[in-house]
Amino acid sequence: MGDLARLPLLEKAPTTHAGLLAWVEEVAELTQPDRIHWVDGSEAENTKLTDELVAAGTLTRLNEELFPKSFAAFSDPADVARVEEQTFICSEKEHDAGFTNNWMAPAEMKQKLRGLFAGSMRGRTMYVIPFVMGHLDAEDPKFGVEITDSAYVVASMRIMARIGTDVLNRITETSAFFVPALHSLGAPLEAGQADVPWPCNPDKWIVHFPEERSIWSFGSGYGGNALLGKKCYALRIASVMARDEGWLAEHMLILKLTSPEQKTYYVSAAFPSACGKTNLALLDPTIEGWKVETLGDDITWMRFGKEGELRAVNPEAGLFGVAPGTGWGTNPNAMRAIAKGHSIFTNVALTDDGGVWWEGMTEEVPAHLTDWQGNSWTPDSDKPAAHPNSRFCTPIDQIDMLAEEYNNPDGVELSAILFGGRRKTTIPLVTEARSWSNGIFMGSTLSSETTAAAAGAVGVVRRDPMAMLPFIGYDAGDYLNHWVNLSAKANPERLPKIFLVNWFRRNSEGGFAWPGFGDNARVLKWAIERLEGKADAVETPIGFVPTGDAIDLKGLDMTPAQVEEAVRVDPAEWATELASIEEWFANFGSSLPEALQSELDGLKARLG
Repeated sequence: MGDLARLPLLEKAPTTHAGLLAWVEEVAELTQPDRIHWVDGSEAENTKLTDELVAAGTLTRLNEELFPKSFAAFSDPADVARVEEQTFICSEKEHDAGFTNNWMAPAEMKQKLRGLFAGSMRGRTMYVIPFVMGHLDAEDPKFGVEITDSAYVVASMRIMARIGTDVLNRITETSAFFVPALHSLGAPLEAGQADVPWPCNPDKWIVHFPEERSIWSFGSGYGGNALLGKKCYALRIASVMARDEGWLAEHMLILKLTSPEQKTYYVSAAFPSACGKTNLALLDPTIEGWKVETLGDDITWMRFGKEGELRAVNPEAGLFGVAPGTGWGTNPNAMRAIAKGHSIFTNVALTDDGGVWWEGMTEEVPAHLTDWQGNSWTPDSDKPAAHPNSRFCTPIDQIDMLAEEYNNPDGVELSAILFGGRRKTTIPLVTEARSWSNGIFMGSTLSSETTAAAAGAVGVVRRDPMAMLPFIGYDAGDYLNHWVNLSAKANPERLPKIFLVNWFRRNSEGGFAWPGFGDNARVLKWAIERLEGKADAVETPIGFVPTGDAIDLKGLDMTPAQVEEAVRVDPAEWATELASIEEWFANFGSSLPEALQSELDGLKARLG
């Protein structure tokens, strides 16, 4: 075991936290690394690691003038997305995993994983990454420690979370509880064996043990499978913590809206991956006098404050955005942040001058690129240049429009919550819920056509409650019940209003019924005016939709009649939708909240 054998582990460690030391020692004995490195999060350490990754061929250094201190990585073609079919919630009781999760008995899974992890870090460095989700000075900071044998993971975690010495010192000083998050590429190196640029293992397992709050991830080096502070901790494990402690961990963005009258509103929004979440979080409004700032693009933790208000905080420190579709025309705020550099791009294309490119980044397509698999590419090629799920990993503080409230450990009070999916028909552009309970019903039946963010078929309509389908760490019915029950803590006057949106509806000609992107600010304006009691709406069986002239169309080549088409509720389409919702709710069995069954019965009666 290299220097482990020469130096007792506990003497070298920069902490006296007994639980952490015991765990690190146990993992080292199991995985047999050549050496152990405690990550301090410093610039010098990051430079050393990225230099080593460039030398290993894992990272390609980009042109300093185009993308300073930035790198491109190219994964194994079999390691490009979340592996939902190999993601498990190993609760003590099978019921607690529910029908949306894969389950195996914890003892059986542990035995399997110990076999896989045995010797899995041989020939490699074991990195110990102390991190905190959210703010170090929060009232109840949520700590984690990721052990990994991937320097790419260390470099990416440095962007995505607060990591290193300050975090470790706080864990030590307060004898804090931390979530142990173990990750291995599952690619040990024997003496003299040459490494590959993207080591991984065809056998992939992403496993959560909710009762003990631990994560084991084996075989994948990709994003959400390997950056364990992200989906694994901040959603799957945190959702269980939230259930037990009385808060919510959600797959949501947070944005700040300021009206021409200088009134401020905070909105969170849940969308399945690749449905425009980052674009909305970084919205460039097309209506005069309205200002948008962002607090986060992916994950939101929400708690009720002392006065019964719902407060939201973003626990992440970076953006891990889907690159294709993010461009100077669609999302200039994201592009300005990316252009500042300090980013890691994965599975994008390389330009001939040492930059990166992906579909939708610029209107003009370069005449020649090197695609994400290293092949020469031209506009005539029959495959995309960047993988459809290629990513940019960029520090959040590079966003010019980052709201100063991002740094408030107590978060912000929410005025509204949006739920949105990608549907060509049926779901109107925007619908205001009839009540808080009706809003939870909208969230529970949220549906979207699948995208490339998850492995599997693309374009299939799937129900995705609160956009949390792949991320709920416990039984989905209990999760919806938790939403229903939590409102007992709220001041009913201060509960956010809930809206359902669908930027992707098609019109009778087959084109998009709504221009989207910056013009989505017009829909947000209508929602805010509804909160203020100023905007007109029509009551439909599913909720309140705008009248044709209630949405501000100034400067837009669109008529009130076209708005009416975009928000039309078609009884025939809804008859099909009702059948689909009934089929979906049948999956929940006895754990479906009564309040949601009542909402469904009410909708049926109104449509009937």
